[in-house]
Amino acid sequence: MTRKRKSRATEFHTVKRLDNTRLVRHTEPVKMRNLYRTLALGSVIAAFFLLYIYQHFKCIDLSFQLEAARSERVDAAAQNSSLKLEIASLSNPKRIDMIARRQLGLSETLPSQVREFQPTIGAEVAAAQFVRVNRAQ
Repeated sequence: MTRKRKSRATEFHTVKRLDNTRLVRHTEPVKMRNLYRTLALGSVIAAFFLLYIYQHFKCIDLSFQLEAARSERVDAAAQNSSLKLEIASLSNPKRIDMIARRQLGLSETLPSQVREFQPTIGAEVAAAQFVRVNRAQ
């Protein structure tokens, strides 16, 4: 058997303690000015994009609100027409006469049942009253 010898390299690690607190990194004013200009331009562009996006979503929201208002208006118009029909049917004089005769037991007044009001002279009247002349006589 043959033995092969491997050469081993010895490595040394040294630690150097450096004090970098006194070092100050100088920045060039031109580079800083360019950085601030780029930052300002980017802020303006971002503000315009945010304004555009806000207007776009506000327009979409308003279109939904407009559609809801239109549907409410159509519903209100339908309800209004149904209520007008109900008012017309409830205020029909024939219907009122029929209820008065059947349910309340009322009958048509005879001319002899009507008396005219004649205020006495010198009497005080509490409220204004209208005197209707009996045309049947």
